Amino acid sequence: MTTREVKIINQGLEDEMEVWGYRPCMWKMILVGIGSVCSCGLLLLLLYWLPEWGVKGTCTHTSLRDAHTLLLRTTDEFKQWFRAKVHMMSAPGKAPFDTLDLQSTTQLPNGDGDHSVSAVDEEHGKLAYTQPVEINYFSHHSTIYYWNDVIHNFELYKGLEDVKGSCATIHSDHSAGLSKTLEDYRRLFFGENEIAVRVPSLFKLLIKEVLNPFYIFQLFSVILWSVEDYYYYATAIVFMSVISIATSLYTIKKQYVMLHDMVATHSVVRVSVCRGDKDVEQAMSTELVPGDVIVIPGNGMIMPCDAVLLRGTCIVNESMLTGESVPVTKTSLPSSGEEGAMTYNMEEHKRHTLFCGTHVIQTRFYAGELVKAVVVRTGFSTEKGQLVRSILYPKPTDFKLYRDAYLFLLCLVGVAGIGFIYTIVLSIMNKVPAQTIIIESLDIITITVPPALPAAMTAGIVYAQRRLKRVGIFCISPQRINMCGQLNMVCFDKTGTLTEDGLDLWGIQRAENGSFCPPEDEAAKESLVNTAFVACMAACHSLTKIEGELSGDPLDLKMFSATGWILEEPTEEETALHNPIMPTVVRPPKQVNPEANQNNPLTQNLELSELSSCEIGIVRQFPFSSALQRMSVVVRKLGEKHMDAYLKGAPEIVASLCKQHTVPQSFTETLETYTRQGFRVIALAHRQLESKLSWHKVQSLSRDLIETNVEFLGLIIMQNKIKEETAGVLSDLRQANIRTLMVTGDNMLTAISVARDCGMVRPHEKVIIADAVPPKDFSPAHITWHYTENPEQDVKDIQTVEISLEEGVYDDQLPQPDQGYHFAVTGRAFTVITEHFPQLVQKLALRGTVFARMAPDQKTQLVEVLQSIDYIVGMCGDGANDCGALKRAHSGISLSELEASVASPFTSSTSNISCVPNLIREGRAALITSFCVFKFMALYSIIQYLSVTLLYSILSNLGDFQFLFIDIVIILIIAFTMSLNPAWKELVNQRPPSSLISGPLLCSVLTQILTCMVFQVLAFLLVRQQSWYEIWTPLSDACNVSSSVPPHRPNVTSPHDHKNIKNYENTTLFYVSSFQYLAVAIVFSKGKPFRQPSYKNWPFMLSAIALYIFLFLIVLNPIPAIDSFLEIVCVPHDWRITLVIIIIMNAAVSFMLEILILDIILWKLVFRDNRGVNQLTKSPPADTLQMANDRWASACLSRLFCRKNKPPRVLYKLLALELQDDTDWPPRPSTVTYASATQSPISAPL
Repeated sequence: MTTREVKIINQGLEDEMEVWGYRPCMWKMILVGIGSVCSCGLLLLLLYWLPEWGVKGTCTHTSLRDAHTLLLRTTDEFKQWFRAKVHMMSAPGKAPFDTLDLQSTTQLPNGDGDHSVSAVDEEHGKLAYTQPVEINYFSHHSTIYYWNDVIHNFELYKGLEDVKGSCATIHSDHSAGLSKTLEDYRRLFFGENEIAVRVPSLFKLLIKEVLNPFYIFQLFSVILWSVEDYYYYATAIVFMSVISIATSLYTIKKQYVMLHDMVATHSVVRVSVCRGDKDVEQAMSTELVPGDVIVIPGNGMIMPCDAVLLRGTCIVNESMLTGESVPVTKTSLPSSGEEGAMTYNMEEHKRHTLFCGTHVIQTRFYAGELVKAVVVRTGFSTEKGQLVRSILYPKPTDFKLYRDAYLFLLCLVGVAGIGFIYTIVLSIMNKVPAQTIIIESLDIITITVPPALPAAMTAGIVYAQRRLKRVGIFCISPQRINMCGQLNMVCFDKTGTLTEDGLDLWGIQRAENGSFCPPEDEAAKESLVNTAFVACMAACHSLTKIEGELSGDPLDLKMFSATGWILEEPTEEETALHNPIMPTVVRPPKQVNPEANQNNPLTQNLELSELSSCEIGIVRQFPFSSALQRMSVVVRKLGEKHMDAYLKGAPEIVASLCKQHTVPQSFTETLETYTRQGFRVIALAHRQLESKLSWHKVQSLSRDLIETNVEFLGLIIMQNKIKEETAGVLSDLRQANIRTLMVTGDNMLTAISVARDCGMVRPHEKVIIADAVPPKDFSPAHITWHYTENPEQDVKDIQTVEISLEEGVYDDQLPQPDQGYHFAVTGRAFTVITEHFPQLVQKLALRGTVFARMAPDQKTQLVEVLQSIDYIVGMCGDGANDCGALKRAHSGISLSELEASVASPFTSSTSNISCVPNLIREGRAALITSFCVFKFMALYSIIQYLSVTLLYSILSNLGDFQFLFIDIVIILIIAFTMSLNPAWKELVNQRPPSSLISGPLLCSVLTQILTCMVFQVLAFLLVRQQSWYEIWTPLSDACNVSSSVPPHRPNVTSPHDHKNIKNYENTTLFYVSSFQYLAVAIVFSKGKPFRQPSYKNWPFMLSAIALYIFLFLIVLNPIPAIDSFLEIVCVPHDWRITLVIIIIMNAAVSFMLEILILDIILWKLVFRDNRGVNQLTKSPPADTLQMANDRWASACLSRLFCRKNKPPRVLYKLLALELQDDTDWPPRPSTVTYASATQSPISAPL
């Protein structure tokens, strides 16, 4: 192995990193020490800011095994560098799950086997205590990695999952718990079971904040200004910096304290730990390690770790993790059958896993048996721990604006470098003292890079955050507000987001003797009480009673309440008294129809006996699984000798498990009839089990054996109404060229129906279902393309949504009939296409609108696919099952206010999608504000740079109070008030640019720089041409000298200003530049179409008007006190009038260039690609004269700017362009696309 070999840790995971080994190098450290002294510590700061340089500058490469320091780099798009110190510990074994032969102490229970990755042999175990092993490890982001000699790399021990044992193995090997000795040994590797959010001291936070490059630059500036005696401005900057640092420290400290308090709540509790089969002892939860067996108390607890249930059942509230407030039932891990043979996986077996931080409300247990769970993960490895880690160590926000901002600052530094050299050369030529040369040349750098830039840039985001809060949208990641301004795609969950949360029972349709009965609107009829259909509705659910109230899945609640039956649960006393079981019982109400039977005691007695025989005890539950799309229960009717199984789930799945003769022939047609109308359909089935099955046998049976050969009972039809706001919001988004799609776990046809009803799919548009099947036997994977029926074919006067390309002519080239089509894909098909048809994934994503039966991880995958073709993706969901996608999207909007909203940057207090346009409008306003402020601050520094450079040519400068007036009174007030423009009241069909390095913005900045430079140079040269001009002295009095009479210079010696601040050039440039700051501020402060007009921003308007009045006042009517304070000299009235004319001309040229050149010619005719992504096109009307002129002008200017036929820069536009020329796309109806060995699809008619 070479010493420079790179290794990967966390391979294939989100936090995958490359790692290199280094050891200290003495001569490099000596050189760095000398360099640090010579640079006054600047070299140390540079090495602190750049960890890669810090490690490479002080260490040499070595193998990871011998490394003292590690250099880590993330493999994602951010390529972040980290350094980590390698530590060493002594332990009896090399890995936490090694076998240790504890000769003189307690023998291990269960015969804890050797599951070690390093396969430590028996002899090693015997030497464990006499020869401790030295193990290298390092810590990174609250995670510890240990050296593994077998793989020659560091690895992370997550928990019990590392042993890769089956479910049955966990039962056999880990059900009795750990000995105290083995627990202590494992704690060496896993540490204390706590999610420790350490709140840093204020001093640590202060040092970290102050070492920010920006504050170091400010410190450098303040020292320089102090040397120059610019104390007032230096004091002002120090004051601003102190306020900024104090605010930042307060915010960071508050966030740490809030997170610490959230995590600390219930994190340390007393638990009952099993030692062997019988012994149970009390311990603190911090002492738990993977492999410990804990007892879950009957009254519940807050889980301090991730644990898998070995015995019993738990009712758990998982809202902290999933956002779903509905309690879920957790059952014990299967110990036999196919499920028992499966390798335990936390994701696949989450129905048996209790997660850290979730609330166990109550347990279900049987006589003489404790509810036990084995600890799987502890500390930061738990689900809650990983959530906290993602908050503590978030990924940087990757947004082009911030990258371009740094590039722009580098350009300013380049400009400063030119000024730096110019100043040095000029000063040497004029024989200026060396000290002055150094100070003035460095001063140019502090002028060119504005110190107030970060504060001014942040202001717009802060104001937007406040406005969002007012409309009920809360933000935990303010930097993402700007990203919302660039969204061109929003994915919506269906249930609870586009549609109402709850479902209403529309009706039932029973099946008898292989055919459907007519639909019935009520299930609680007296005639249906004894039917298996109603028994299935009453028993097949996961409802439970919490404090006397029924609680559980809303669908289960609606279904159960529709029967009118009663659910009774056993109390703890009843459970203890009865042996072996006291199940949950459901029964019909005692008085079904009292009016009809009150006069007939015989009938009444008969009915009551019949009703009592309808009492059903739920013996075992198989909870709903999103992977299986079904749930089932095993029950026993009162008085019956046999047990029954009831099953409910997705109709297609249930029908496939039924005896074929019991499924009506019209099943498919009936199901399609309901799903096309947007109903949610659930199928029921029943099976009578063998009478020889005992309760104990049922508890160990796998669900696959029970959920087969069932008899079809019929359909339950549930209605899911679309929310009132949905259609209007989707229409607004479509008008704004923002593409929308639906990603749901519901049935495909139901999803398509909802998509049509809410306007996501227009009435005249086709929906093509891509039905993909994986390879089977000798048949390759294939996709069948089904075209759904269009309910309406009327296409008159209907706009179609198309993807806009660079040139308008492309829209006309696309044949009109093919414009309106959408793809619909199921979760299963999505997986098959991703694996076997990778070349089709992006094509489907370009036109996919309905994604049904999608699992949570598939939703995240879909978001990643859309991002891979350069969409800026928003995700809106209700928090349940959407956490991954909400987190992965550029902008996630959660409609749930529960703790799961921590995973989402934005949370709305209103439970409908009306928050989405509001967020996008505010995002666009904040983005434009950021551009405006950045352009203004860049111009401010360049204008001041021009003034100072011109004054340096006569060995002059701006005065201390002139700098102070410009930087505090003009710049800060304007920069902070110009950010207050609220968002425009509606979404428009164009997006703001995403980049500072874009044609329109660069043209805007460069034209304004040239304008300001021309007028400053003009004023500077003109003043020197005036007849009254002379080199100013304290005795000069140009105000009282006639332009025709040469000035009289008395031969008197007077004290002269050694800095040469007071002179006519200085005064002239101060007046002109002060007005230039205001002019560019107003020019850049744009309103429509993304922000409200500036005249509605009254703080900005009042500030601008007040400053204009004040400046005109001191120009036209000099006030001696103000002139003295600002070190302005008196100039003749004629020159003041000339200055006013120059100032007005400057403002007029600035406005004309910005509005005429940029907004009209460049923006509208040349840079057309910024107008949106999903261009709204109509059937082309007859060209008007204006349109013809626009097209002609656009073509000419495009050629002039070399943009004619330039290909689109974003991938989805390129893809759309390619597909226009593809005659085989979209595939024809009923054709089949086969996957070939070379992954090239082959199409054939069906």
